[in-house]
Amino acid sequence: MRDRPNILVVDDDPNISHLEQLYLEKENFEVRLAADGNQAIEAFHRLPPDLILLDVMLPGMDGYQVLKTVRKSGSIPVIMVTARGETFDKVLCLELGADDYITKPFDGKEMVARVRAVLRRAQGGEEEKSSDVSFPGLTVSISEYDARYEGKRVEMPPKELEVLYFLASHPNQVFTREQLLRQVWGFEFFGDSRTVDVHIKRLREKLPDSEKYGWSIYTVRGVGYKFAT
Repeated sequence: MRDRPNILVVDDDPNISHLEQLYLEKENFEVRLAADGNQAIEAFHRLPPDLILLDVMLPGMDGYQVLKTVRKSGSIPVIMVTARGETFDKVLCLELGADDYITKPFDGKEMVARVRAVLRRAQGGEEEKSSDVSFPGLTVSISEYDARYEGKRVEMPPKELEVLYFLASHPNQVFTREQLLRQVWGFEFFGDSRTVDVHIKRLREKLPDSEKYGWSIYTVRGVGYKFAT
């Protein structure tokens, strides 16, 4: 990461984007602004930032579409900014690979704190992501964000792969949904934790009949999940 982390702020409301810029620059971040989704993608490809602060409601290409495009190119941290506080919107942000979300109106100091927290996790992840995990029929490389099942590469979003990697790195340990949210997404999730169930369901669909290899993603009723071997 650069000495001064570079933040790409994407919002079509200049009052909000300049407010975010003010708070971030005060804390020694470099800030670039984009007013819509197309500008965001252009700025992202021109100079990949260290983190993207991304509004959901944008003209043309919305924030969800921008997030999908960014995720195809790697795992740069993304914090979604949404004016809608409904659980569905929050869960969707996480399912699409966002690292965190902020609901408008937000406190500037909280916004900066969340940016710092996500950047710290990203830096820590780079140090920790040196080892891969392997089981019969399965190899998960967190350093390359690559999962292979029965010798074939399995396409999965970053958070999906991170859930699999975390569980497989702690075989036979049971984790609650809240623990998985903290460990994988890295923040306290207030409200519906269904996003974990959705990720587990998708992983099982992509790793069918794993029991024949002696492992499975197992549901511990009333508690959570474990990678059972």
